[in-house]
Amino acid sequence: MMKTQGGLLSFNNFLSTSLDREVSLTFARKTMETSNLTGILFVMKIDPSIPSTPFANVCDVSYFQQEEEILFAMHSIFRIGSMKQIDGNNQLWQVDLTLTSDNDPDLHALTEQTRKDTYPHLEGWDRLGMLLIKLGQFSKAQEVYHILLDQAMTDREKAHIYHMLGMVKDGQGEYKDAIAYYAKSIAIAETILSPTDTNLAASYSAIGVAYEHMGDYSNTLSSHQKALEIHQKTLPANHPDVATSYNNIGSVYEHMGDYSNALSSHQKALEIRQKTLPFNHPDVATSYNNIGIVYNKMGDYSNALSSHRKALEIRQNTLPSNHPDLARSYNNIGIVYNKMGDYSNALTSHQKALEIRQKTLPSNHPDVANSYNNIGSVYNKMDDYSNALSSHQNALEIWQKTLPSNHPDLATSYAHIGLLHDKMGDYSKALLFLEKTLTIRQKALPPTHPAIKRVIDNIDCIKKKM
Repeated sequence: MMKTQGGLLSFNNFLSTSLDREVSLTFARKTMETSNLTGILFVMKIDPSIPSTPFANVCDVSYFQQEEEILFAMHSIFRIGSMKQIDGNNQLWQVDLTLTSDNDPDLHALTEQTRKDTYPHLEGWDRLGMLLIKLGQFSKAQEVYHILLDQAMTDREKAHIYHMLGMVKDGQGEYKDAIAYYAKSIAIAETILSPTDTNLAASYSAIGVAYEHMGDYSNTLSSHQKALEIHQKTLPANHPDVATSYNNIGSVYEHMGDYSNALSSHQKALEIRQKTLPFNHPDVATSYNNIGIVYNKMGDYSNALSSHRKALEIRQNTLPSNHPDLARSYNNIGIVYNKMGDYSNALTSHQKALEIRQKTLPSNHPDVANSYNNIGSVYNKMDDYSNALSSHQNALEIWQKTLPSNHPDLATSYAHIGLLHDKMGDYSKALLFLEKTLTIRQKALPPTHPAIKRVIDNIDCIKKKM
């Protein structure tokens, strides 16, 4: 919360408060008696003249009238003000909050942009499905779109629903199914839409993202370039969809090891988004996140950490606490801390990411494997080889079930396990896993990619030990 001072805070249930400070302090102190948690006394400033203020004095109908209870409606939104410690052991704090109105500038800007992002021209179930996808509620969105698919009457409707089901499957980590749905959507769209229709560009972008997750970078780049070509022909130069194309192309270059072009593309995307979107829009966070990834790959850990923290701050202020994008931020911050040798913070960050992913994603989602993989890397650096091997094996088990046999993430998993066996003195197993790594990387990456040279050097080193 200290990192989000000045931002917005929403309570996702009915909120019981009191006019009596001592009553509230009693509840805050109870938390401290039974656990090592921190008690927080929220002091709320309310302007009763705001017509939309969602609260009521329930003192007269409450069983405990002496508590002078004020009840706030669900999802009441407050701006976070000052914070101060009010005891001597750092376990009790006061946080000042101010109830926002419907015309709060930051809230209004973000709400309006979210309304635009969730297809205001759509109606009913269709718009609900889009909102569920934005919130990371993929299973619920899938139910909505299967109902709509059964009711679809025209090819245009079917193309749209197939596209949305592709987005759902991509979010669930079922990338083959995502590509299949996107391909169905594109096949219909190419017969009924103009070659420069922006809806077609959206489908090219979406299938490109799914190809990227599968490690098929050739089809990824081709798809995103098709989308960018349409956007450049039909949209203003600073349109958010142009930024999306630059963002997607940047991610492909990053995976291919072309960090200069990756950084350039992501910076173009960020520049457009900063001009056209609210400062706290999730897409701005995505750009900071992706720039941080590239800086990390370039060894510029200071700029990497700074970029990831900017992304995290936006996401903490605008997304639900269990949103997958928050897990991505914690994951990427953990990677940077690991590179910087701060293993304690690295492990904490990766465990936060894993906790969110285990709560919100299927158990065999590749992102869950990614968290296990990164936790294993930290344990390895801490010389805890047993926990490292267990974590990497958990990652490998998931990736073997969900990814193609030549996917780069499988190569990474084999490499980590191989290098652990090397450290543990089991050179035959080490060689076996590293040779699997080399086979995949030689098929999936350009011959000059630094990852290929690294694994060849590791194999040569192990052969000398044997």
